[in-house]
Amino acid sequence: MITQIEIKNFKSIRKAYIRTKKLNLLMGLNGMGKSSFIQMLLLLMQSDKLEERVIDLNGGLAQIGRGQDALYQFAEDDFIEFGIEFEEDKFNWKFNYQKDKDKLVSDIGFSKKQMDYFREKTKLFQYISAERIGPQDIYEASSITVSDKKQLGQLGEFAAYYLNVFGSEYDVNKKLQHPKANSGKLNAQVNAWLGEISPGISLNTKYIPEVNKVILDYQFDLEKTTTNPFRPKNVGFGISYVLPIVLALLTVEENKIIVIENPESHIHPKGQAKLGELISLAAQSGAQIFIETHSDHILNGIRVAVKNFHSSNGVLGISKDNVNILFFDKITTDKEQYSKITPIRVDHKGELDEYPTDFLDEWSNQLLKLL
Repeated sequence: MITQIEIKNFKSIRKAYIRTKKLNLLMGLNGMGKSSFIQMLLLLMQSDKLEERVIDLNGGLAQIGRGQDALYQFAEDDFIEFGIEFEEDKFNWKFNYQKDKDKLVSDIGFSKKQMDYFREKTKLFQYISAERIGPQDIYEASSITVSDKKQLGQLGEFAAYYLNVFGSEYDVNKKLQHPKANSGKLNAQVNAWLGEISPGISLNTKYIPEVNKVILDYQFDLEKTTTNPFRPKNVGFGISYVLPIVLALLTVEENKIIVIENPESHIHPKGQAKLGELISLAAQSGAQIFIETHSDHILNGIRVAVKNFHSSNGVLGISKDNVNILFFDKITTDKEQYSKITPIRVDHKGELDEYPTDFLDEWSNQLLKLL
């Protein structure tokens, strides 16, 4: 597990030293630095020449541009510093600034043994971006990505194929199983959790080997039978957008690192709260999760999960000690502007120790305008 992240002179982040936990929730207004924080992780994950002290600003997970796009505008030093600490070792790079280069080189490097450890600790990494694939008539298939690497794709583009390959054989961790599911298999669990978002839904997949594609359709429960199958484009964006997230959470492994942007997209508030619960259960089950969100419903679902854990003696939910809420704001002076990151603690009742301005106050702000 990552225990600490350090960032200096990267985009809007002048300096940050953040202790991380199993579940890390990044919140704040737009443009406050949340994406920059996540992009630090993505850059390290996508750079295949870290052993040679080289970081790639443009790759499969993130496209920053050139050095001038990556350096904090008001930096006093011509370097970008990334630090990442695990339980047993710490890594710190100082990448020298080069304005027009998309690959930056660090003066600091690590031994082969250390880098082998780094690769081992980060090999189980799944990133699901805010821009996910919407409803399709037919979905991509990749045995290398899904069967070998157990990946869903950063757009969630392989979610339908993943469900087709593992749906009937994968046993979901008992801590994550929905109480209303008819079995512990992945197919049944996906249907049960998606039922919290769209009641009575069930998914069906069919692999077409001739074209190496997958067809996905949805059905809904009636009193004694089900509806005819519906194409994804006739059901809406919400289910398609949330499917890869539910799959990623239900298939967590010990020490897996999952980064998800805006899991709440196109989801009703009730579904968002249940998604917060599932995120909590996945983190408590062993994964380390980083969530960027604007949803107070996701947060409140997590808070309820914390209260449930401590009121059930650890049978349900997530421990408060595994939850890390990070509020992103900006400091503006006459000389510079930079991101400020405030950790917010949650107690055993799900209560927060502080409520910064622009954190959870918009509901009250709008109600006051109605008086």
